[in-house]
Amino acid sequence: MNKLFIPFLASILLLLNSFCLFASDSKILHLKGKDGPGKGKTIVLVSGDEEYRTEESMPMLAKILAEKHGFTCRVLFAWDSTGKYIDPNNQSGVIGWNHLNDADLMLIGTRFRRPSEKDAKHITAFLNAGKPVIGIRTSTHAFNGNGSFGGKISYGQFGPLVMGEGWVNHHGKHKGEGARGIIEVKNAAHPILKGVTDVFGPSDVYGIRRLTDKDTILMRGAVTKTLEPNSSFVDSKNDPMQPLAWLHPYTAPNGKIGTTFCTTMGASVDLVSEDLRRLLVNAAFFLTGLNVPDNADVSYVDPFYPSFYGFIRDKEFWPGQDMQAEDYGLGKTPHATDPKGTPNWPFRPSPKK
Repeated sequence: MNKLFIPFLASILLLLNSFCLFASDSKILHLKGKDGPGKGKTIVLVSGDEEYRTEESMPMLAKILAEKHGFTCRVLFAWDSTGKYIDPNNQSGVIGWNHLNDADLMLIGTRFRRPSEKDAKHITAFLNAGKPVIGIRTSTHAFNGNGSFGGKISYGQFGPLVMGEGWVNHHGKHKGEGARGIIEVKNAAHPILKGVTDVFGPSDVYGIRRLTDKDTILMRGAVTKTLEPNSSFVDSKNDPMQPLAWLHPYTAPNGKIGTTFCTTMGASVDLVSEDLRRLLVNAAFFLTGLNVPDNADVSYVDPFYPSFYGFIRDKEFWPGQDMQAEDYGLGKTPHATDPKGTPNWPFRPSPKK
């Protein structure tokens, strides 16, 4: 072989490899951490649900974690079957599970996802390393289908075994009764609750049945009569109050023990609550072994215009949006229309007309 051809071939292969990496990375949102206590730590934030708009909330949280606290963040999205646009309705569409290989923490808000056997291996390896997980809202039923993460952890058992709870029910009236966070008195001094006093969201309280004495309940959810933040409580549904946020020790498929933090709040509009954002940022600090700030900065990096939760059944909606990962990046303020059936909820910022 011509000696000049060898370095030429090597250069071509390097370019091809770089192109493949670029093509893959274009499907995720990558935010390099600035200087801060989280520098050197990587968080993978996984969106992909049909109802609660994690494609909006995960980039917003990633910006806060990266820009204000130094964590490098990678946001995964669900894509349509051709990979042309973000499509939260495609349960098999999440791209980028391999980024868990280098992650220190996973923050997941998926609903009934169906990863391939190849992708499931990355999730299994993450759990087998005993790495921590933060789950929001539908993380209690994050996966569905016939797959497995090894051992007893089938897709359907991820919620009960890893998060501490699976899908139970809507304890509050969906789109009618809100959730007010009430701190569990005996655990009020826990670091994750630093600076957290006022948590409210218009998503309803979920029913909880499986938590045990091994779990640490940090907050309970009071069902409110309306979706207004100053609404009074529905007494008949608050005795006892359902757990709203907790720590759970999970056992990985290989027997290793890890820790998860789960909250059944987490709709995009819930995160208008500053203290709910602080609760999640505090959990990221705590689970990665860092000292939790007394009052973590969780102000928005870019304006945040969350759309209300609800299923979007219009088959032309997501192709029409044509959203790409970069559309949620720094300096970008995407805004989607509310789904049909959205109640009036004027307690969030809205873009100027």
